[in-house]
Amino acid sequence: MDQILSVIFTIGVLLLVLPAFLDTNSKAKQFFTNLTIWIIIVLIILTIMYFFISE
Repeated sequence: MDQILSVIFTIGVLLLVLPAFLDTNSKAKQFFTNLTIWIIIVLIILTIMYFFISE
């Protein structure tokens, strides 16, 4: 149940941030740089969640 709530929360945050993210990243290079940063952040959060949930 906690995993489902975490996924729903993450999707909700992404939906709130996505319009402004796309608006400010009109250039392709800037878009991919920022997208890479966001992917790294999400992977770090998911990794931390995995270690805390698996214990």
